[in-house]
Amino acid sequence: MDELGAQAAALVARRPRDARLRRVGTSRAGTPLWLLSVGHGSRQALVVAGPHANEPVGGATVLRLAERVLADPRLSEGADATWNLLLSLDPDGSRRNEGWLPGPYRLGRYFRNFFRPGFLEQPEWLPDGAAGARLPETRALLEVQDELRPFLQCSLHGVDVGGGFVELTRDLPGLARRVAHTAARLGIPRELGPYDTLYWPSLGPAVYRIPPPRRGDLAAAITEAAVESTWFHPHRHGTVTAVVEAPMWGVAGVEDGTPPPDADAVLRTVSHTLRHDTRILEQLLARIRPFVQGGAGPGAGATEPGTLSRAGGPVPLTAARPGVGVVGPPTADAADSRPRHDAGRPAPAQAATPGLLPRTVLMPDAARLLAPVDDYLLVCPGLADAWDPEVDTSAARPLPPLNTAHLAALRIAGRRLALRTAGLLYQLVVASGSDPAGVLPELDRLIDEWCADYRDGFGARWISVARQVEYQSRVVLSAFELARRHTPVRSRTGEPGWGTEATVPMHLE
Repeated sequence: MDELGAQAAALVARRPRDARLRRVGTSRAGTPLWLLSVGHGSRQALVVAGPHANEPVGGATVLRLAERVLADPRLSEGADATWNLLLSLDPDGSRRNEGWLPGPYRLGRYFRNFFRPGFLEQPEWLPDGAAGARLPETRALLEVQDELRPFLQCSLHGVDVGGGFVELTRDLPGLARRVAHTAARLGIPRELGPYDTLYWPSLGPAVYRIPPPRRGDLAAAITEAAVESTWFHPHRHGTVTAVVEAPMWGVAGVEDGTPPPDADAVLRTVSHTLRHDTRILEQLLARIRPFVQGGAGPGAGATEPGTLSRAGGPVPLTAARPGVGVVGPPTADAADSRPRHDAGRPAPAQAATPGLLPRTVLMPDAARLLAPVDDYLLVCPGLADAWDPEVDTSAARPLPPLNTAHLAALRIAGRRLALRTAGLLYQLVVASGSDPAGVLPELDRLIDEWCADYRDGFGARWISVARQVEYQSRVVLSAFELARRHTPVRSRTGEPGWGTEATVPMHLE
């Protein structure tokens, strides 16, 4: 995140009359939300990077777009347009994924460092509508949308394993053909049946229309409809939103649109596998949760902030020895004074101290890791039932006709849910510095086994960052050109006189 901001500031310092960087909000952890604006036109385009913490390519894409707009006046003066590029909507979450960003780019490394907050902590969702937006990142984006009234908004997302596709709030005729051309030139597989869009109308191969928002269950909204979101909020201004998905590991099978020989057999395997994996993960979580501060759930050993549960009452955190990841009474045995392992791996499990509940791991951030774990484990059984032809789902929405690409996407999605959950649990244990439940070897084995399935069973192959960025940039530029033709002029200039002021040095913020 620091490098992204520094590069944006350097670009503005190089072209101060054509570009400006301004702070449009602050994250929950106090990180600035930076908007990079390029051009002087009256029509506003808004590009949002980093809405999901584990999808980093958007940050590099907005910098590439800024350079292209500066190099090609047809994209700014010639189009009477200003490009507004939000460097990251969730900088705090993005920073938590930095463990895998330097490479090497291996699936095991990615999932062991994976972080994405729970459904209700993702800043693009508006489960209570715009008036009820509670995340500061969400409110900042809504304010930018209402200020600019953009004719186009692009939200930059990444698919960890699969192919590229685009979701639109309104049709942009010709976009599917351009996406196909770009994907072919760059060797990017197009996803012809994404899990996200299972029930959504198709506007052409790998381009889908997002249904109008409706109130409802966030879990159901994953595959059935769109909840209220920042994608639709600027619709009142005539904005068309394009959600641009670029894959990190490509899978050729997701662009196979042929009819499958036996869809039911594949669906049975996928649903049974998801149930099996979910049971394993639930058992691991049940072993971990009693040892984790705040992890026992409401009413199960809950205490005041700054304390941990003890059979006879709370134990102050000050009872922990400095630098030690396990909390015990002041008279804890000498084993507690051991140093952490240099490799960051937990030490062997230790026996519980009499008079205490199972030894509790000092992990103040446990709730942020456990929230998405609980979300994933909550939705998995329902998804398995929805996909299983042996389960009577007459009361639910039936599956649409499925091609081979749909089945590949469902297989990938089931495996993804399990791997993300395992990766979050792995981090919870490793970051604590202790493995009192003895689960780390099993988590290591599961992550290795499931990643090997992606690599060997699905043929998942890493797509270079340069190709990801080029694909996403070209799709955004195509959407820009088409939206400029088909969208009425309703946008307005953002900050008055913005091109005349000096850049604010980021180190002074």
